[in-house]
Amino acid sequence: MKIIIIGATGTIGKHVANALAEGNEIIKVGSKSGDFQVDITDPASIKSLFEKVGPFDALISTSGDGHFGPFNKLTDTEFRVGVNSKLMGQVNLVLIGQHYINPKGSFTLTSGSMADDPIVLGSAVSAVNGAINSFAKAAAIELENGVRINAVAPTVVEESPSYFPFFKGQIPVSMHRVAQAYVKSVLGAQTGEVYWVL
Repeated sequence: MKIIIIGATGTIGKHVANALAEGNEIIKVGSKSGDFQVDITDPASIKSLFEKVGPFDALISTSGDGHFGPFNKLTDTEFRVGVNSKLMGQVNLVLIGQHYINPKGSFTLTSGSMADDPIVLGSAVSAVNGAINSFAKAAAIELENGVRINAVAPTVVEESPSYFPFFKGQIPVSMHRVAQAYVKSVLGAQTGEVYWVL
């Protein structure tokens, strides 16, 4: 399979790339590194990426920024960091990518546990995560040619200790378990699912 991984050199992306490396052609994409570069906040950049890469069998996105901060100081600009990047960036990967993906291909997006399990300082990120999950469920009933879409929703991961103080009482999840959720999405047959990795 020809698999595009957006965010392939990031904390999660590098483990997903390794988990799917055997027997597949992995196209590593980053904002500044990898085989190709893309700015997911720019639809023209996304279209250019697909033009360069050509037809593909699966796309995984582990990218997207979001803003953490106190609710009583949250601004429109701060909220839109996640909307423009993690939400619309991933939405546009699908909206544009559906015209390049091979029949029976798949999209796998990344949301997060905060969609259903919010934390202090995380309201903007929770909203974006919930929207991604809803988008995957809705897109699944309209994508054509047997193309599938799922979202992976991990809690804080063990390789992100800087986030541990924000996730009080939560046990960080192993990178192996997180990566296997993406493997399940790509190599399985389900669509419209949210894979919670808690």
